Amino acid sequence: MQWELGFDGLTVGREGHVHQHLLIEGGKIARIVDAGQGLPQTAGHETIDAGGKLVTAGLIDMHVHLREPGFEHKETIATGTRSAAKGGFTTIACMPNTRPVIDTVSTVKYVLDKAAGEGVVRVLPYGCITKNELGRELTDFATLKEAGAIGFTDDGVGVQSAQMMKDAMALAASLGLPIVAHCEDNTLVEGAPVTDGAFARKHGLKGIPNESEAIHVGRDILLAEATGVHYHVCHVSTEQSVRLIRQAKRLGLQVTAEVCPHHLILSDEDIPGLDANWKMNPPLRTPRDVQAVIEGIEDGTIDIVVTDHAPHAAEEKAKGMQLAPFGIVGFETAFPLLYTKFVRTGRWSLRFLIERMTEKPADVFGLPYGRLEEGAAADIAIIDLETERAVQPETFLSKSKNTPFGGWMLYGWPVLTMFGGKVVWAE
Repeated sequence: MQWELGFDGLTVGREGHVHQHLLIEGGKIARIVDAGQGLPQTAGHETIDAGGKLVTAGLIDMHVHLREPGFEHKETIATGTRSAAKGGFTTIACMPNTRPVIDTVSTVKYVLDKAAGEGVVRVLPYGCITKNELGRELTDFATLKEAGAIGFTDDGVGVQSAQMMKDAMALAASLGLPIVAHCEDNTLVEGAPVTDGAFARKHGLKGIPNESEAIHVGRDILLAEATGVHYHVCHVSTEQSVRLIRQAKRLGLQVTAEVCPHHLILSDEDIPGLDANWKMNPPLRTPRDVQAVIEGIEDGTIDIVVTDHAPHAAEEKAKGMQLAPFGIVGFETAFPLLYTKFVRTGRWSLRFLIERMTEKPADVFGLPYGRLEEGAAADIAIIDLETERAVQPETFLSKSKNTPFGGWMLYGWPVLTMFGGKVVWAE
């Protein structure tokens, strides 16, 4: 089908907001014309009027958990991709800590086949760094790449052996793929559910110290310098990590980094009580760390925003702060949270936010997506910037509802998502 996106709406150009029409054919953006020229007259088309709303390239999330295979009670590829579409995302990269983990050609193929058959947005799988994510033996990087893996990570656990990580980096560099690192020294975190800060002290909980993350960041930067690999730091949360990444970039190393909305918006001092919907890994850090990661993304030390969408069933989160699993869902709140907190308050421009959720992730990982331009894939999100609504977890399309943001009043809600020229979600 041929679509024509004609609207009195806004796209985000380098000179500000631009009123444009998009003509979509064969799953691609065939033409872009200024709204003042009027709608092109073409036969057999259907028009979507965006009515003054923002039209942007589909959002890109390079760090998500779809839970399938093995944890389908939390999420499936079908439900996770629909949740992503509702959040305006059209390209998502899934982490390999499933059961079985994504450490063989067959598991990569399983995810890709499931996504093609049951998913509604583009799914890009990571392969594991080590077999079964045990840190003892490297996976076969070359065959995982050939099967479709876009990089290598043991997300959920840090690679504890420096020699293992160095070997992994050298192999990844030879294949031209990134190492995407969950940075955590296990000897410093065992049994701790929250950061080492005011909340932990108030409730008598063991705290996770900042250095548990930063030690691995520093170690891995040195190893990346030695091997020449593209080294990407997952979910940066501490002032020390920001400082180390900033120095690595000043040295010209191929080091990139990501941050989650919750680490930009919440600190451990915001946690209201022992509700495990506030438990995530990395944990919510101190206000000083929050300020550091905000400054990090603003000065380019941190490159992109990700959700770390991590669904868990209600009965799992009901086990309490000490025993519940780490993680919160993120697809359906990410853009509204950041738009409300940073753009509506005037701290960021709309373009700044859009870039870090579209163009920048594409650039960091060498993907041909994330831009509204002629010839590009017709991956598009339409977002209502003016209507304020409450976060209602019961309406999430994710199987899981574990979020600390229930009831928050936000602006910037996606109302339609198109993937490859097909509407895959609409309000």
